[in-house]
Amino acid sequence: MRRDLSLFLTLAITQTTGWGTTGVLAVLAPAIAADLAVPLPLVFLGTAVFYVAMGLAAPLAGRAFRGIGARRAMAVGAVGLALGLAGLGLCTGLVPFLFAWGLMGVAGALFLTTAAYVHLADVAGERARGLIGMLMLVTGLAGSLFWPLTAALEHLAGWRLTLEIYAAVMAFAVAPLVLAGLRQPEAAIASDQEMSPASPASKRALRGQIFWFLVLAIALNSFVTSGMEAVGITLFRVLGADPALAIGLASFLGVLKVSGRLVELVGGKRWSALSTGLVAGALIPCGLLVLLLFGAGPVALGLCLALFGLGSGAFAVARATMPLAFYQKADYAAAVSAIALPMNLTTALAAPILSGLITRSGASATLGLMVLLSGLAFLLMLRLKTLSARPPVRPVALADGSTA
Repeated sequence: MRRDLSLFLTLAITQTTGWGTTGVLAVLAPAIAADLAVPLPLVFLGTAVFYVAMGLAAPLAGRAFRGIGARRAMAVGAVGLALGLAGLGLCTGLVPFLFAWGLMGVAGALFLTTAAYVHLADVAGERARGLIGMLMLVTGLAGSLFWPLTAALEHLAGWRLTLEIYAAVMAFAVAPLVLAGLRQPEAAIASDQEMSPASPASKRALRGQIFWFLVLAIALNSFVTSGMEAVGITLFRVLGADPALAIGLASFLGVLKVSGRLVELVGGKRWSALSTGLVAGALIPCGLLVLLLFGAGPVALGLCLALFGLGSGAFAVARATMPLAFYQKADYAAAVSAIALPMNLTTALAAPILSGLITRSGASATLGLMVLLSGLAFLLMLRLKTLSARPPVRPVALADGSTA
């Protein structure tokens, strides 16, 4: 128990810091755009480069986890993030700015989220699932904790020194904490079946209807939820909030997302991941639709934040376990890995597309697009729920190598 607590606290601190320091554009983007003399959407292109690089580097990171272990890979990733943040603080033009984000994306593949889950699976065994759920709760607060801190640091020291401070934290606090606070696994805990490559049956299943519905539903909702996280402060300011209130609203949204994750974590044994995904997928467009139809009045804004925050938080947990409704555990890793790249690509596109839409067409057009995409994702979830009730389409490998 004490070991698990130490393990969890180390990962909670390091992962929250990693996501908090890489989410700085939500606060610093206007100042960076003004200083570099580039349009705001081009600044948010850094987020796109980050997620694309992280997705493309995922196979390399997977080999690193197997070769040197997730603990050492995370330490290397923390140093890489520090170098990227330091580079951002020194850049004087768009090209080096985007290059620094690319470096951070590669480092993020080694350090953020997946590495932590791999390490938990290696050292915690059957307890890993509960620890992963708890870790998702805590890391969901990264924006709520770091956006006000980043705004305060920018006010006191400017955006460049803020990034250099974060670089120092990653290099001289987070990387050593990873090495000191995480233990090397004594032996591989996962069974040979779970660690083996995807079977031919699962590879065929990954090309089927169910797989593409999963990909589209998860990718569309990821576009909307990550886009709101990236441009939410800007959106609230366009709707009439002053800078301090906009940051406060975005931070409160982060707290509500954590509450949504908590609901899924507590009630996960009572209902399926698909049921959670379906309900959460309905709450997301409903929350946005309230803001679109009734404007940014106090009641409408509060209802929007509640529905969208709870829905996006619960969906974040459900999307990690929904593939288990259709794939055996041995094929789960293959399914999630195949889903990761399109999800990262849509996440990468969200910030520049939505920030550009806000700049050119305003808040209503931006909200309308998000309602449309999240509504389509909900319809796909309805179809997946229907398919889950049909046992013949489940892609389970049989003894003769065929699929049921």
